[in-house]
Amino acid sequence: MKFYPFIALRAAPEYAGDIAAPPYDVVDRAEARRRAEGNPRCFLRVSRPDLEFPDATPPDDPAVYRRAAERFAQFRAEGWLIRDAAPAFFLYRIADAAHEQRGVVGVCDASDYESGAIRRHEKTRAAPEADRIRHTETINANAGPVLLAWPGDPRFAELCAEAERAEPLYDIRRPDGVRHTLWRFPRSEPLAELFGRAPAFYIADGHHRAAGAAAVARRRRAANPHHSGTEEYNRFLATVFPADQLRIGPYNRMLRDLNGLSPAAFLSAVRSRFDVRPARGPTPSGPGRIALWVEGVWHELTWSLTDAERGDPVSALDVSVLQNRLLSPVLGVRDPRTDPRLVFRGGAGSAEALAGEAARGEGAAVFSLHPVNIADLMAVADAGLTMPPKSTWFEPKLLSGLLIHPLDDAIGR
Repeated sequence: MKFYPFIALRAAPEYAGDIAAPPYDVVDRAEARRRAEGNPRCFLRVSRPDLEFPDATPPDDPAVYRRAAERFAQFRAEGWLIRDAAPAFFLYRIADAAHEQRGVVGVCDASDYESGAIRRHEKTRAAPEADRIRHTETINANAGPVLLAWPGDPRFAELCAEAERAEPLYDIRRPDGVRHTLWRFPRSEPLAELFGRAPAFYIADGHHRAAGAAAVARRRRAANPHHSGTEEYNRFLATVFPADQLRIGPYNRMLRDLNGLSPAAFLSAVRSRFDVRPARGPTPSGPGRIALWVEGVWHELTWSLTDAERGDPVSALDVSVLQNRLLSPVLGVRDPRTDPRLVFRGGAGSAEALAGEAARGEGAAVFSLHPVNIADLMAVADAGLTMPPKSTWFEPKLLSGLLIHPLDDAIGR
């Protein structure tokens, strides 16, 4: 795999705590506005510039992208972002009370994405992909990293320990208790060699960012008669973690109605397709189980896979069983990507939150799923298949705004 150090445009250390922000796609406009309130340095003003517009303004209005460019220019002019003098890899450690993971921030080659060496497990949607293309082209930079997994290597821990002997560039503890610490690797060659032996990278989170970056590379390649393949627009920002360090959380669902069925009729249909017993709470006791909330009561659903399901890495997933046996034939959810009756919520506590909304009359049924295993994700990607939408929720989330990848040498100077 091709993985390179890069000349970073990064947060000035004294402003890093103000700048650091969640990824643009895990907050809606109202939440982004709340987080940025009173903080002109919040990076959501660049990555989610629609927060500065009335709710009636479409997020893809040209004025929104112009605002992103204006804010990005302001961040550089004010000295809130600084430009490094030399290319480097960066170590990114994320830790909370129960978990710790270490990854490397660098840049991938878009050609590896196009060839399939960077493997995907989701289909991208046209509108979000177009948004990332416009945003990247407008600010001339990758504002946030793609989260990648790789099989790992025994030497990785040794190289991380070498980097951690120095003072960190940033050490930020967020209100949620997650600590984000970054160092610059003292040497790039051992890491480039290490990743050069990797058979593949796997997109864990950021399919639209990767697809948008590859599209920008294609456009600029076509427009440049002197294209050489070494230009920065050929590369995109990514953070690569050993697969066994990544933590996948649940991605749960709520149905706003029961497709015309009474609760009793719906539960009867469920019992004809699953074994149903009382559940102890909203968390499934393991894989091959789904917790279902209806009318204030949690039920646990179990099943046996058919031979056909066992032979297909996608059909065997809990989320596929739910979709194929219940959501589609009983509740009429033909396309979970587009059905407005289906609400998704990821992360710890999401099942309880959805059940609370349903209890207030905003939904009729909640489905709580066991998290997908990283090995299952990689098996699906290796087979060239795609998982159902909203199958994986990776946490903790990477921060945006600390490290930015400019697409040419002019930016940031």
